[in-house]
Amino acid sequence: MENNRREFLKRAGLAGMSLAGAGMLNACATSGGIAGAEDVRKQAGKTHRQVFNMSGYAAPKLDTVRIGFIGLGQRGPGAVNRINRIAGVDIKALCDLRPEKVAAAQKILASGSHKPTAYSGKEESWKELVDRQDIDLVYIATPWHLHTPMAVYAMERGKHVAIEVPAATTLEECWQLVETSERTRKHCMMLENCCYDFFEMLTLNMARQGFFGEVVHGEGAYLHNLVDLNFDKNGYQDMWRLKENFRNGNIYPTHGLGPICQVMNINRGDQMDYLVSVSSNDFTMADTAKKLAAQDSFYNQFANKNYRGNMNTTTVRTKKGRTIMIQHDISSNMPYSRIHAITGTKGAARKWPTPAKIATSHEKWLSETEYKVLEEKYQPELIQKLGEMAKKIGGHGGMDFLMDWRLIDLLRNGLPLDQDVYDAALWSAIAPLSEWSVANRSNSIDVPDFTGGAWTKNTPVDITFRGGGTTTVKM
Repeated sequence: MENNRREFLKRAGLAGMSLAGAGMLNACATSGGIAGAEDVRKQAGKTHRQVFNMSGYAAPKLDTVRIGFIGLGQRGPGAVNRINRIAGVDIKALCDLRPEKVAAAQKILASGSHKPTAYSGKEESWKELVDRQDIDLVYIATPWHLHTPMAVYAMERGKHVAIEVPAATTLEECWQLVETSERTRKHCMMLENCCYDFFEMLTLNMARQGFFGEVVHGEGAYLHNLVDLNFDKNGYQDMWRLKENFRNGNIYPTHGLGPICQVMNINRGDQMDYLVSVSSNDFTMADTAKKLAAQDSFYNQFANKNYRGNMNTTTVRTKKGRTIMIQHDISSNMPYSRIHAITGTKGAARKWPTPAKIATSHEKWLSETEYKVLEEKYQPELIQKLGEMAKKIGGHGGMDFLMDWRLIDLLRNGLPLDQDVYDAALWSAIAPLSEWSVANRSNSIDVPDFTGGAWTKNTPVDITFRGGGTTTVKM
């Protein structure tokens, strides 16, 4: 694609976008680098004069959070089901390009008090939902390339937004989210569910209380063989998820990165400085496409494409001299892992390979009995109060429900969100920055400071405590 995605949007506008389409993908990696490489450098070096600091911002209380859902394919229905279990919400509207997806989501709510209006069948049906005056929060679970345009449109019309990961796919989009959130004073939360997983929250609480000493290094990853899912022609609409893999970098960094950033107080006491990134060759995707094309002509369109390398490794150095390693591999045969490793001057932790481990010396990991003692001592209040209930309701073992409950409870109590727009922008920015580095022989590139320098005075938001804690759950 010769022109970058933003130029395409300028020419075509939003009218041509589909909730399920995937026509506007980022530029692919080529032997000559990535299209728009100069723009990536420009956006990476951009300085930001903060209009309003959204870190720690508490929006006015909402006794009832009125919600509209956009995107009801892979992730959306689960979110509808979870939100339906939380008191103090009113699901006002459901939207997807495909009417059958809206109908399926309506069935989830059929026996309850929610009576949402359906929006579907047109490319811009989502705008009708956002334009309503009786919606406080727009919950976006569409293909990635629609996240930022929809979020910006919603904030401009006075809505808070919650966006599935990643929140943006280009640096320009990252800046759009930040600038719009600051100007409108509307929350923009990326729905990074892994920040609410049980061990991640345990280690965050331990880090907050100084157990690890000075945190020196962190590791996160998304190592998950998705080849069959990505090539399933009955899976993602218009094969949009497969098409994202025409990009070569860490295109899905936030699951492993988010919890490490919270442990290190990134955006709130420390900040990323620069990164380097390297990718292996592709040993799987292109071969799979060719084999499938030999059996089914549908796959001919994918048989001669350049795909991302199997393994991408990206390393970040922070302003305070810490390091973060992030990996991404969705096409190799290995057990699932997000790594989640923390190294400090007094201790260390590692989640994968399971079981999770904690150490206080270089000689060995603590025994299971010793681990249980620490777990009991540092178990976060949020997990103590809602952990077992969250497991029963579900969503990746309960972390999805904890994320949704926490979002609603904070909005209802007028408290700052655990993840703000600066987190959404920074964590998402790793993808285009890593693409640039891979395409330029792993040269380093600066990481933008989306806080405009406010990271030096922003204070951590501790998600390990219940906050308002007044929102009940319907079992």
